[in-house]
Amino acid sequence: DTETVLEEVLDQLKQSKKPDTILDICTGSGCIAISLALILNPEVCIGTDISEKALKIAKANGENLAPMVKFIQSDLFENVTASYDLIISNPPYITTEECGKLMPEVKDHEPMLALDGKEDGLYFYKKIIKEAKNYLNPDGMLAFEIGYDQGWAVSSMMKEAGFEDVCVKKDLARNDRVVCGHKHLCEKRG
Repeated sequence: DTETVLEEVLDQLKQSKKPDTILDICTGSGCIAISLALILNPEVCIGTDISEKALKIAKANGENLAPMVKFIQSDLFENVTASYDLIISNPPYITTEECGKLMPEVKDHEPMLALDGKEDGLYFYKKIIKEAKNYLNPDGMLAFEIGYDQGWAVSSMMKEAGFEDVCVKKDLARNDRVVCGHKHLCEKRG
């Protein structure tokens, strides 16, 4: 499903200038940040995660594939100081109740920290959307991977927060999978 997010972001970027700065929040293994760095060759590409274990894996992957990507420990925007042309995230989005029902091959091998989106599965989207405009450059893009049933909720939150050109894209199985939108061109940071 993450390939769908990357494809959509790259498609959206065809209509605007290439991002010089990229922030991947909840980077996990670093695959999104590394892929975007290799494809787009930005000046700055940062991946953040709260998990030390995930960052260790991301750093190892980055050293092997894209040493230009920097990985930092951060609880969402906690240790983020700059502004970016693109903020992308595949945050935990499974409801706490559904986490308990996951197949053993998922539940037993993926850390709950990477899966549990709290009671409604939207906890991290709400937090990221609320703060993202403070870290996006004018006309910057915010893009998310979402759960199959979260397109309307996440796109509505982005529109309410003032993002423009908000769209929901489907994956190959025809499920909602990506939501992205742009910060208004005239908005200033802060």
